[in-house]
Amino acid sequence: MKIIIAGAYAIGTHLARLLSRSKEEITLIDESEEHLASIGSDCDLLTMIGKPTSLQTLRDAGVQDTDLFIAVTPVESTNITSSILAKNLGAKRTVARVDNPEYMEPQAQEFFKELGISKLIYPEMLAAVDINNGLKMSWVRQRWDVHDGALVMLGIKLREGCEILNEPLKNISGPNDPYHVVAIKRGSDTIIPGGNDELKLYDLAYFMTTRNYIPYIRKIVGKEHYVDVKNVMVMGGGRTAVRAVKKMPEYMECKIIEKDENRCEYLNDILDDNHILIIHGDGRDIPLLTEEGIRSTQAFVALTGNAETNILACLTAKRMGVRKTVAAVENVDYVSMAESLDIGTIINKKMIAASYIYQMMLDADVMNVRFLMSANADVAEFIAKEDSKVTKKPVKDLGMPIGVTIGGLVRNGEGMLVSGNTQIEPGDSVMVFCHNINMKKIEKYFI
Repeated sequence: MKIIIAGAYAIGTHLARLLSRSKEEITLIDESEEHLASIGSDCDLLTMIGKPTSLQTLRDAGVQDTDLFIAVTPVESTNITSSILAKNLGAKRTVARVDNPEYMEPQAQEFFKELGISKLIYPEMLAAVDINNGLKMSWVRQRWDVHDGALVMLGIKLREGCEILNEPLKNISGPNDPYHVVAIKRGSDTIIPGGNDELKLYDLAYFMTTRNYIPYIRKIVGKEHYVDVKNVMVMGGGRTAVRAVKKMPEYMECKIIEKDENRCEYLNDILDDNHILIIHGDGRDIPLLTEEGIRSTQAFVALTGNAETNILACLTAKRMGVRKTVAAVENVDYVSMAESLDIGTIINKKMIAASYIYQMMLDADVMNVRFLMSANADVAEFIAKEDSKVTKKPVKDLGMPIGVTIGGLVRNGEGMLVSGNTQIEPGDSVMVFCHNINMKKIEKYFI
């Protein structure tokens, strides 16, 4: 597949590295030679200095033969314009990063499709969804709802109160049990488990279940004593914070601590809501945190632009008694360190955005792709096509590669777990987990 990426910034360079490993034909365009040099010589791709809104630059990059054009510069107008030009010059599909929430409305997206933009992405809005999914369940590191909760994936840190430790999964998670363990992160290793694998203390385990059995999962992992989040403290009042706070349930009371006085005034204007309080101050100021009631706060969310600040702030909040912490960590090199410090939920906008763009590379009918950063694994929602390989045999006889497991499916709006004897039918929406496997190797089973 031929792919052009416009913008050698955080999302663009991360995507370029990710896609070049998949042996795609990548061209990265940027106006800055310095930005392009930062991609390094270890990536198999072409770089081009030029403006993505230049017709000549686009033609020189071969846009007329491009399968996917991705515009992820920091400038919204550049992304929109270059995507429209790319489509009209022959690109099959286009993606543009935007910063205006108005553009994400369904009617607006249809309007942009008519102009030639196949998909719009707003990374801050995607991150806000992940943040709120975590806050709604204080005992869960990561939550992903499929088909409005017909299936639910829960990433849970296992601690001393867990009832299902040190027991083969075949004894505790059989075909008749209401959950499957689809992935385990243990230290630096990711395990796609079989029947003889066991859950260990401090594992990060990924459970697939249905909405009805979430209370049961909470009980067996020993998290019933975790209180629900009603008070949230947010450090940093940037765009991600704004989108997250606007999407918070009404029962949550929120305080935003922002050190820039002008930004505080702006936040007061756009967040005119009686359950949101804007505080001018430094979120690292422990006396300020104490004065604002951090010891009675159930969740602390650090969303400044500095990963080190966010990590340290979450560690401080934990030591002051906050059970649920969320940190924005944009530097990928810091992610493993944050996990080893038991920070809690980690948010990385470029990885979230990359997951949404990655699904456009697949020829199969893919509803969603997510990268589980903590487990270094992908989870995708495939639609099984008529006469596809996956519908020919029971799951146990499909010959899926090592590192792949099917966690569940949705049929006619109803979620169900998958066992070896399950027969997938055309039209089923199937959840597939992959570790160290190119998703393109999996899609052939579904088309």
